Amino acid sequence: MGNKKLTTNKGQTVPNDQASITTGTRDSYTLLQDVHLIEKLAHFDRERIPERVVHAKGAGAHGYFEVTNDLSKYTRAAFLSEVGKKTDVFVRFSTVGGERGSADTARDPRGFAVKFYTEEGNYDLVGNNTPIFFIRDAIKFPDFIHTQKRNPQTNLPDASMFWDFLSLTPESVHQVTILFSDRGTPYSFRHMDGFSSHTYMWYNQDGDHVWVKVHFKSILGNKTFNNEEAVKMAGENPNHATEDLFNAIEEGDYPQWDVYVQIMTQEEAEEYKFDPFDITKVWFHKDYPLIPLGRMILNKNPANFFAEVEQAAFAPSNFVPGIGPSPDKLLQGRLFSYEDTQRHRLGANHHQIPINQAKNAKVNNYQRDSYMNVDGNGESAPNYYPNSMGGPEPDISFNPPQIEVQAVIDRHTRPTEDVDFIQAGELYRRVMDDSARTNLISNLVGHMQEAKENIQYRQTALFYKCDTEYGTKVAEGLGLDVNQVKDLAAMTQEELVEATKV
Repeated sequence: MGNKKLTTNKGQTVPNDQASITTGTRDSYTLLQDVHLIEKLAHFDRERIPERVVHAKGAGAHGYFEVTNDLSKYTRAAFLSEVGKKTDVFVRFSTVGGERGSADTARDPRGFAVKFYTEEGNYDLVGNNTPIFFIRDAIKFPDFIHTQKRNPQTNLPDASMFWDFLSLTPESVHQVTILFSDRGTPYSFRHMDGFSSHTYMWYNQDGDHVWVKVHFKSILGNKTFNNEEAVKMAGENPNHATEDLFNAIEEGDYPQWDVYVQIMTQEEAEEYKFDPFDITKVWFHKDYPLIPLGRMILNKNPANFFAEVEQAAFAPSNFVPGIGPSPDKLLQGRLFSYEDTQRHRLGANHHQIPINQAKNAKVNNYQRDSYMNVDGNGESAPNYYPNSMGGPEPDISFNPPQIEVQAVIDRHTRPTEDVDFIQAGELYRRVMDDSARTNLISNLVGHMQEAKENIQYRQTALFYKCDTEYGTKVAEGLGLDVNQVKDLAAMTQEELVEATKV
């Protein structure tokens, strides 16, 4: 311990770290020749990389995934090839809308991102703690996030812009119902489930494919705060979930999740009662029951938060052979945007940062140069393809299966349909108990009361479309005319928007 010498970033020994080089002890000027001072300040000025636009506040841990059920007939992914096979993982949990300093207990979905370090490269499953999402087309995503953050004039959260967007986007009502239930304020990262949310393709060695959704079920079960408890904890310990995760692992109380999949064939997808690739809807478990796949255990805390958690770069475009995308419109946009935001935050060579490096697979390609290239930059090997120098070659045997597409190129806008309200109504009527319904209404009323009245009417009419009791109780809580809400709910979305203009 006492024999370590303090050095500069270049390795030179520092003789004094408590005083700058100056012209004297009083009325002195600091000299530019103090290269240690300059390096120290310059590095400090650059310590903060751009925070994530979404999922800025988070915590993470290392662990492993173990296969407990052989589903290899559906996928050629090597890490899923046999029961008992273990794969190292790194998992990052996060809130979605808040800044890095926001409270862990904020009412918000939670990110649930898993990086599998497989022998065929890194596979990222970038999901949430909810099986659905607010929107189904990626083109809406920037606008949605803007409304969940701060008003551009006041720099304050704004209930009117929050509910204005949601009430103009009826497909969001299912996720809104989950968000304003107590599931919107999980007790900890250990006490919540995770979901792929999107549908993905699995394909086998023969080129046969199925569609899958992935579910992580917490062994501890779901535990939540009610709104009052969440607000209280935000004041007492805004880092509650971060601390809980770290301390549990440090004490050997390792968080665990059972992992399941739902599987749908191509033929079933073509005939299902609604679009199975619509992320605003769940596949009913009675139609597609959960099939066990494995177990995930987190057993090691990061040695350094910045190096591992803050620099961890997840992207749903990181696939391995046997797993691919689906025609989910939101997923299609995320395949670009997530990798692109990592290029912005961390640089084109973010995959060379240790937490993002493929552990068990050799990386061979023709990408070169740019900032922070530290892997030898391909040395003397050619930086182009095709070449005659024995460089890496594509292998057609890893090609995903062909998918036939009947295409009409256009900006296809999906109209609001009755099916967009069914699942939120089912959640309210059949899944929630009386206590959960009471808390849901209270949470909604508490938040919506800050919005403009015309927006309150528009959004409450959407709740009424889901379930008459649901809409009625929100209307009563806000002091709205229930008969007017009922009349608005009978309108088409276009008529509703027109009727609730200022």
